[in-house]
Amino acid sequence: MPGVQLPLNIFEPRYLNMVQAALAGDHLIGMVQPQTPIQSPTQARPDDDASPADDQEPDLYRIGCAGRITSYSETNDGRIVLVLTGLCRFEIEAELAPRDGYRRVRPSWVRFAADYAPAAQPMSDRDAFMGSLRAFCEHRRVEVPWDDIGQMADTDLINLLCAHLPLGAGDKQALIETVDLQQRATLMRGLMDMSTHTGGVASGQRH
Repeated sequence: MPGVQLPLNIFEPRYLNMVQAALAGDHLIGMVQPQTPIQSPTQARPDDDASPADDQEPDLYRIGCAGRITSYSETNDGRIVLVLTGLCRFEIEAELAPRDGYRRVRPSWVRFAADYAPAAQPMSDRDAFMGSLRAFCEHRRVEVPWDDIGQMADTDLINLLCAHLPLGAGDKQALIETVDLQQRATLMRGLMDMSTHTGGVASGQRH
């Protein structure tokens, strides 16, 4: 999300290629969630027969966020450790041919142009929102630096929580796609309350 800093440890060859290409250009990388979870190597059974479909890339959601590489370092074992700072969300107009193993898209910035200069949009009831957040974090045993959180502006707070709260992928995507801050805060509060009252992840489905 815009303004949120995301530390990344890059080691796969295709993503190393992607980062090197970004560093040689405008330092921008787009982050988009897959619509289906990516199976890890430990989930695959050794006796499963491989098929052409196994090598297909997962479908992507149509909304993602672009970030700028604001710091990076190269390790002795060939990894790149970087910090990606969110700039602006985008819609995928089209997926382009892959390059050096990584996926590329043509983005449209129109719908989320306000991300570049967000207006001050105070939440209608921050105290109630913070109450829901406290209940959710206590229920899920999430440690939160409450003093720091309390001093954050509404936009920064909501965007940070979008990135870091333990919500289902579909719920996080719904938050990412919500343009208006108040609507995003209302949706987030509803998801937190639902999770707290039902004793689990809110839904894992898009809204």
